[in-house]
Amino acid sequence: MRLWVLLSLLLLQETLPHVMGQPAKSKHPKEPGENKIKPVNKRVKPKASKMKERESVDSSLKSQSILTQVMDKGHFQKLASTLSLSAGQSIELRCKGSNVTWNYPSYLDTFKDSRLSIKQLDRYGQLILANSTAADTGEYSCWLQLCNGNKCRKDETKTGSTYIFFTDKEELFVPTPSYFEIVYLNPDKPAVIPCRVTTPSAKVTLHREFPAEEIETDGTDIVYDVKKGFVYQHPTSDHKGIVYCKAESQGAPQISIKYHLLYVEVPKGPPSTTISASSSRADVGDSVHVICTVLGEPDVDVNFRWRYPGQESERPVIIQNFWRLINRGIGHTTRISKSIVLVEGFEARDAGNYICIAQNLQGETTVATKVELN
Repeated sequence: MRLWVLLSLLLLQETLPHVMGQPAKSKHPKEPGENKIKPVNKRVKPKASKMKERESVDSSLKSQSILTQVMDKGHFQKLASTLSLSAGQSIELRCKGSNVTWNYPSYLDTFKDSRLSIKQLDRYGQLILANSTAADTGEYSCWLQLCNGNKCRKDETKTGSTYIFFTDKEELFVPTPSYFEIVYLNPDKPAVIPCRVTTPSAKVTLHREFPAEEIETDGTDIVYDVKKGFVYQHPTSDHKGIVYCKAESQGAPQISIKYHLLYVEVPKGPPSTTISASSSRADVGDSVHVICTVLGEPDVDVNFRWRYPGQESERPVIIQNFWRLINRGIGHTTRISKSIVLVEGFEARDAGNYICIAQNLQGETTVATKVELN
C-alpha cells in the first residue's frame, strides 16, 4: 500500500508542471521581438507630432524674439503687441542683428528730438527714449536688413513690433501739433478720425459739433481702434461735418481737437488737366502767362513740369505752383492745383508751343497750347 502511494506521488509530481505550464504558453506566446515592436509603435507617432508642433512654435518664437525691452539689472523681456508705461519713464529697446532698421512715431524725427537715441552695435540695434511723454505713444518696430552691395531689403522673418502707451491722466488723447485737422472721406476706402488715447482702458466716444449729438459706433460701419482712432469703413457724404472725440478714465472727461470731415468724389487716375494762355498771339514786349490746371483728390499731390520755346536758350521765365480746396456742392470737395508760366517782355524766340506735364501717383497727363508772335 505504501509503495503504491509513493509511486502515485512521484507520477503526479512529474506531470503537474506540464499541465500548469501549458495554459501560460497559450495566453502569452513568446514570439521573437514582440515586446520591442509594440511599445515602439505606440511611442514613435506621438513623438513625431510633438516634434513638428515644437518646431512650428520655435520658429514662431524666433520671428517674434528679435525685439526685447531692457529691464533693470540687465534683464530682458520679450514684448507683447502692446505695452503700457507711465509718461516720464525712459525705455530701452533692442533688436537682434548687425543691420537693424527702426520705425517709431514720426514727430520724433520731425522735431529732431534729443530724447531719442538710436545706435547700431555689433550684435544688436539699440533704441533709447528718455523722459517719455504722452505724445510718444505709438508703434515702435524694427527689422533686419539683408544687403547685397548697395541694395537692401527687409528680412520678413526677422522683425519685431509693439505699440507703446505712455499713460498720462492729464493727457488722455495723444497730443498733436495743431488744434484742427482735415479728414477726407473717400467712398472707396476707409477714413480714420485719429483721436488716439494714451490709456488703453479709456472710454472713448465720437461727437458731432452741429447738430450737437453723440455719433453711434455700431462696430460695423464705424469702429474704434485704440491704435488708430475711429474708423469709417464706408464713408458717405452724410458723414461730412465737424466732429470731436471725448475720453473718460477715472476723472473728468477730456475733449480732443476738432476734425473737419470733407467728402471727396473724384475719379482715380492720371491728373485731369487743362491748359490755357492769356492770349494766343502776343506783340514784342508783352507779358504772357500760361496756366496748367488740375482737378483731383484733396490729399493727392500733383507735380508739374514745363517745356517752352525759350527753354534751350535759357530764357528766364517765372514759374509759380499752388493749390487750394474748392467745394463743388453736396459736400463734395476737390483740390485744384495750378502751375503758371509767366513770360515778361515777349520776344520772337518765345513764340511756339507751351507744354505742361502734370503727374500724380496714378500717372501723368500732357497738354499743350500755342502762342504766336503778331
